[in-house]
Amino acid sequence: MALTTRELFARLIQCEAGGEGTDGMRAVATVIMNRATITYGEFARVSQGGDVRKIIEQPGQFVCMRTSVNGVYNPQNVYNMTPDEIHYEIVDWAMSGGRLAGVDHSLFFFNPYSAVCPPYFPTNVGVIHNRIGNHCFYIPTIYYADT
Repeated sequence: MALTTRELFARLIQCEAGGEGTDGMRAVATVIMNRATITYGEFARVSQGGDVRKIIEQPGQFVCMRTSVNGVYNPQNVYNMTPDEIHYEIVDWAMSGGRLAGVDHSLFFFNPYSAVCPPYFPTNVGVIHNRIGNHCFYIPTIYYADT
C-alpha cells in the first residue's frame, strides 16, 4: 500500500498517541519534526536535510511501523489505522512549523507503563524533560551528538 508522507504521518500519530488526546498527539508529532530538523547526530544523518518520511521509516524507531514484533503479528500498526481529520490537522500543524511547548526540543518518547519516567532514555542519549499523558519525553544529552 503506497501512502503519501502526510497519510503515513497521520497514521503514525493515531497509532502511537491516538489515546493521548490532542496534546499527546501534538507532542509525538513534535518529536518527529524535531528529529527531521535537528542538524547533528543520528537523526540529521537519517533525515538527510529534513525528510520526514525517512525519520518515520527509520528501522527500529516506532513499534507502530512494524507489522510484527518478536515474530508475532502486531495488529497495532500504521497499516491498520484509519486516521480522522484531527490526525491530519496535527500533521499539517507540525509540518508547517507547529511545536508543542514542553517537548519542543525532545527527540525521544516512550510509554514506560509506569507512573514514573526513568531519568534517562535508554542508552543515556536523552534525559527526561516532560511527561504528557502516558508518554515520557526526553531531550538529547551530550551523548546524542556522538550517535
